[in-house]
Amino acid sequence: MWFRNLQIFRLSDGWDFTTEQLNQNLQRGVFQACGATDRTARGWVPPRGESGELVFSVGRQQLITLGVEQKLLPSSIVVQYAQEKILAMEAAQGYKVGRKQSREIRDQLELELLPRALVKRMLTYVWIDPVNSWLVVDAASSARADEVIEQLKLSLGSLPLTLLKTQLAPGTAMTQWLAAGASFGNFTIDRDCELQAVAEERAAVRYVRHNLDSSDVRAHIAAGKTVTRLALTWNGRVSFVLTEQLQIKRLAFLDLIKEDAERQSENAEDLFAADFAMMSGELAHLLEHLTEALGGEAQ
Repeated sequence: MWFRNLQIFRLSDGWDFTTEQLNQNLQRGVFQACGATDRTARGWVPPRGESGELVFSVGRQQLITLGVEQKLLPSSIVVQYAQEKILAMEAAQGYKVGRKQSREIRDQLELELLPRALVKRMLTYVWIDPVNSWLVVDAASSARADEVIEQLKLSLGSLPLTLLKTQLAPGTAMTQWLAAGASFGNFTIDRDCELQAVAEERAAVRYVRHNLDSSDVRAHIAAGKTVTRLALTWNGRVSFVLTEQLQIKRLAFLDLIKEDAERQSENAEDLFAADFAMMSGELAHLLEHLTEALGGEAQ
């Protein structure tokens, strides 16, 4: 359940859902599996598996989960089957099948093939922190986060939410940090980064497991390249990659944090609660310090 990627949003003053109210509203969009001819299905599932409430809460921190099913039926497969049927029809009747009829054949074959298609299932976790006004989606792409936000809007009716914006653009700040080559605040610079030119070709240079306090890195910055991704460690406890879009990737918690959670647990349910409590506490402080490092929140 430990998050790996963060899409970061701010809750506005309009958020006033208690755990009970949130759970009741999410019941409107409970997950229902794909029907025979459905391509996709999505809805809310219990974070701890098939049993339990749709909202898991520890110390006013809330966890919800969006379940998604997707039928794996590539259009190329449909076209292949349709082409075989069209060729057989043309051979039997002695003239070509028209465009309208070809389209109808493809549509009919898709309906026939969908019930036999493989199903891919995905879970997307959402951490809601009403105390510090955070809503964070564990998703590698903004598209996946948008899917969650759209489903939340359908369940809640409205969603007082904005993307986190800071006074300093992340790309500008990361370039300054890397040029200085020193620790700042609660953060240290690690060994991965990506720099990109602002020219039309947007030439890019990527460093992996490389000493970033070197003359060639500073030369790229002096030539006008800006940092688009930078690996950082916060407080010696959490490592991650920050992007120019203010997304957090490759989030990893120090083993000691997970061991602390295990020591507080006697069974699987206790461990789930301890993991979530530990993770949400660490992330709340991390996001606060990261916002400060980026010049504070933009109004």
